[in-house]
Amino acid sequence: MVNFRKYISSAAVLASGLFLAQSTVSTVLYSQNYDNQKSSLNLPSPVSTMVEKTVLSAKELVDINVNTMMADPVLKNATWGFVVYDPKTKKVISSYNENTPLVPASTTKLLTTETALNMLGENYRWMTQLEYSGTIDENGVLNGNLYVIGSGDPSLGTNKAGAASYRDIISDFVGGVSREGIKKVNGDIIIQTALFKGNISVLPENVVWLENNNYYLPVGSTRDINPANEKLIVKKGGFSTEKKFFYVSPYNHQMVYADKYEGNGALTTKLPDAPAYLANSFRTTLVKSGISVTGKVTPKMTDAAPEGRKMLSAYKSPTLNDIIYYTNQHSDNSLAEALLRTVGYQRMGDQTSESGKIVVTNHLKDAGFDMIGLNYIDGSGLSRSNNVTPISQVKFLTSLMDQKYYRSYLTSLPIGGQSGTLKRMFNVGGNGQVFAKTGTLNKVKTLAGYLKTNSGKTLVFSLMVNNYSGSVDMVKKRMEKILEPALDL
Repeated sequence: MVNFRKYISSAAVLASGLFLAQSTVSTVLYSQNYDNQKSSLNLPSPVSTMVEKTVLSAKELVDINVNTMMADPVLKNATWGFVVYDPKTKKVISSYNENTPLVPASTTKLLTTETALNMLGENYRWMTQLEYSGTIDENGVLNGNLYVIGSGDPSLGTNKAGAASYRDIISDFVGGVSREGIKKVNGDIIIQTALFKGNISVLPENVVWLENNNYYLPVGSTRDINPANEKLIVKKGGFSTEKKFFYVSPYNHQMVYADKYEGNGALTTKLPDAPAYLANSFRTTLVKSGISVTGKVTPKMTDAAPEGRKMLSAYKSPTLNDIIYYTNQHSDNSLAEALLRTVGYQRMGDQTSESGKIVVTNHLKDAGFDMIGLNYIDGSGLSRSNNVTPISQVKFLTSLMDQKYYRSYLTSLPIGGQSGTLKRMFNVGGNGQVFAKTGTLNKVKTLAGYLKTNSGKTLVFSLMVNNYSGSVDMVKKRMEKILEPALDL
C-alpha cells in the first residue's frame, strides 16, 4: 500500500519551493490560485499534474492511482486485482490483490489460444475433403458414394479469418466431380467425421446464458442452418412450448431454430452442423448443375469396413495463426471452444470439451503455470466458474516471450485505440502501446497483456474487476486511469 503522508509532504515541499522561487523574481507571477491549490491537495484524490510529474516517480503514480480507486464509488465494493510486472527483472512493479482468484471472462482465451499454438503450430490447417468410392462407367455414372470428410474445421463456411464461403467450397467440389467425368451419382453423399460427434455437448457449469441479452439456450436441429448467413434474433422473455423459437448460442453467436422448447433441465447445446450444411448445399448444387444424385445425404461417423476411395477435391482452412488472430481480436467464443476440442482430440483422440480441458491444464502445469487459484472450465471464458489470479496471468504471459511463436501470439492481441476489442479504449494515453485481451461479462471486466512504455520497455499486466458498480464504460475509464502512469515506467 502507498504511504500517502510521504507523497503529501513531498508535494507540499515542491509547491512551496515553486512559490518562493517565483516570488523572488517578480510579484507579478504570484497567483491567488496557489492558495486554492494548496487546500485541494487532499489525497486519495490525485495531486496536480505538475506536482505529480516533478515529485513522484511513475511507480509511485501507479500506486497512488490504485489506492485512489479503492475509494472510487465504482470499485470500492468490487473484488478486483491488479499487477504490473517487469519481465526482465522478474519483479512486480505495482500490485493489488495479485493473488486473489477472480473471474477472468474472455481473458481465459489467452490460455486456450496459446495451448493450441504450442501443440499444433502456427501453420496447422484443418482439411475438408471430397472423395468417392465405387466405379465410373462409360456414361459418366458413378456407381458408388461421394464422401465429405471433415476434420472439425471451426471456420468452415463462416468467412472468419479469411475462410472460404460455402459457395466457393462447393464450387471447387462440383469442379472436382466434373473433372472426373461424373455426370450422375448412383449413391449417397456421406458425411464422415469422427470429430465433434453429433455436435452436442453438455455445457460447462455456470455459463452465462443471458449476458447482455445476447446468449440464449439453443435447441432443435441445425442441420440445414448456414451459420455464416443467418441473422441473430434475440427474443426476450420466458420460454413457451406453444411457440416457435429462435435462440442464440453463446458458443457461436448464431441463430438456432426449433418448433418447440425441448429443455429438460440439462443444459445442452446443438452447434450448427457445418459438414451437414455443406453436404446438403453441395447435393442441391449438383442437381441444379445437371448432375443427379439418386441417394441422400447421410452421416456415417464410424465405418467397420471402409470402402476404397479416391480424392476429388480438398479444402484447407486458414492457418491456425489466422484463426487465433481472429479469435483474440474479436473474442470469438465458438472458435475458442473449437480450439479447446481440437487440442483434446489431437492429444487424447477425444473430441469432447472435457478432454480439451485436461490437455490445456496439463500443458499449463508442464509450462510452469502457477496453478494456485486456477479453475479452467471452458475455452472461451463464458463460465463464471472460471478463476485465475492476476499474478499467474502475468507470469504466464512473461514466459511466452521466449517462445518462437511469441510474435504471432502478441500480434493476435487487440491494440489499444487501434484494433479489435480495444479499439475504443486507450484512444489518447496508451494508443498503440497496449496489447491485451479483453474480457466482459455482466459486472465483470478484465484486461491482460503487454504494455510498451514510453521508454521502449515491455511490461506485462493484468487487471481484473468483478462485481463493480455502475456501467462497464465507467470501469473502462478507471482501467485507463490506473494504467496511464505505467506508460512512463
